[in-house]
Amino acid sequence: MMLLYRKILVLLAACLFLACSGATQPSTPVDTLKTYTKAIKQKDPTTMKLLLSQESLKMHHQEAKSQNVSLDEVVLRETLFSPSQNTLKYRNEKIEGDRATVEVENSFGVFETIQFVKEGDVWKIDKQSFANQIEQQILQDNQRLDEIINQGKQP
Repeated sequence: MMLLYRKILVLLAACLFLACSGATQPSTPVDTLKTYTKAIKQKDPTTMKLLLSQESLKMHHQEAKSQNVSLDEVVLRETLFSPSQNTLKYRNEKIEGDRATVEVENSFGVFETIQFVKEGDVWKIDKQSFANQIEQQILQDNQRLDEIINQGKQP
């Protein structure tokens, strides 16, 4: 019950913040990305949480609980970009229904694909989908490695 009140309080505070600041909801994945990047620079976990998908927030809640730290601490630490990254280069925004991707250049000059999901009328960053992709890739790599090892053991 307390968790429900906390969620409601955070949501109300976030709505009040957005209403008072005159900010509008990001209307495209790129708008979400720009707003999220600005929130990273300003160390604003409230706005960052508003731009993360529900599944991403659940993932961060679990991490915060397992590490015995606050959700805000995890959100501020687990960003998509380094706070010291001065420029945001993006390309290839692709929208397919309620899912979207944008390629973003990281601080090493490599483009990574950021996943988005539309929740309500807002495009949100879907870190959970990204984590699932990484997990799937690791499983596939391990399977290929097992096959290579097993081929070497055959007579």
